[in-house]
Amino acid sequence: MRTPSTSHPPRRRLLTAAFTAVVLLATASVSACGGPADAGGDAGKLRVGYQRFGGLSLVKARGGTPGVEWSLFESGPALTEALKAGSIDIGQVGEAPPVFAAAGKIPFSIIGTSAPISQGEAVLVKADSGYRSFADLKGRTIALNKGSNVHWLLVRLLQANKMTLNDIEVTYLKPAEGRPAFDSGQVDAWVIWDPYFALAEQPGVRVLADATGLASNREYVLAAPDAVAQRSDDIRAFLQRYREVTDWGIANPQERASTLAPELKIPQDVTSRALDRSAKPLAPITPAIGDELQAITDSFIALDLIPGPVDIRSRLDDRFSAVFQ
Repeated sequence: MRTPSTSHPPRRRLLTAAFTAVVLLATASVSACGGPADAGGDAGKLRVGYQRFGGLSLVKARGGTPGVEWSLFESGPALTEALKAGSIDIGQVGEAPPVFAAAGKIPFSIIGTSAPISQGEAVLVKADSGYRSFADLKGRTIALNKGSNVHWLLVRLLQANKMTLNDIEVTYLKPAEGRPAFDSGQVDAWVIWDPYFALAEQPGVRVLADATGLASNREYVLAAPDAVAQRSDDIRAFLQRYREVTDWGIANPQERASTLAPELKIPQDVTSRALDRSAKPLAPITPAIGDELQAITDSFIALDLIPGPVDIRSRLDDRFSAVFQ
């Protein structure tokens, strides 16, 4: 895989460097949110990791979870590293982070998911760039967050356009870095998810492609195995609250936006636009979900983006599925 650097090390060295970068980024994010030394707080509280705008953001904003301690993470890879460190008991991520976490031997169980959110991630380009299809990005620089949901979207776009990773230059940037790089023209395209996607939809920016017909972009609920074994009642109660708040938000879109905008610290109209395409019902874990995740996993292995073999199906735990039905 080519990168924006002038040197081109072998794939295995690239793989090692990529995993190191993900761990360093995740460690920094865990520190920002409270690492193992201070994230535990009251040992009786369920420690929940959430991402900006993910389904759990609304749960936090709505309140009604007195037995929960919240930790914010900028991306799914950072959240899975917190699971590895024992800093959280449960959290919500996109579809690629569980794959990378499983490849990294991080212990976790997948206990819930959502309906597809295909319109909630996209490739953005400048409106005056002249790019009219993803194929036009051949030889160009594309920015995205390593190991996040958008990484799978990139793979699917390459497959759909009969391209490979060697046809593009990839630079891995977290969202806070990706936006200024895109705005300043340091990269030709940015693959990003909501609400960063909605925030970037300004005059002069065009959506080149979203995940429709390519990737499900589901949310996944991950839990530490010890928490699943020892705190199943607490987890079930929390998931019930998650389901109730999600259903309330879908039934009350205006109130949902007005509740979430202050939590996100972004304008309400931007929040509404993002929620209209990205807020979807929760769903139970099924064998079909396992097959979907395994296909993603096998594709990443085939591209040497993660080491294999990885049996992601073995991470599924359907003991809480009744909550989501």
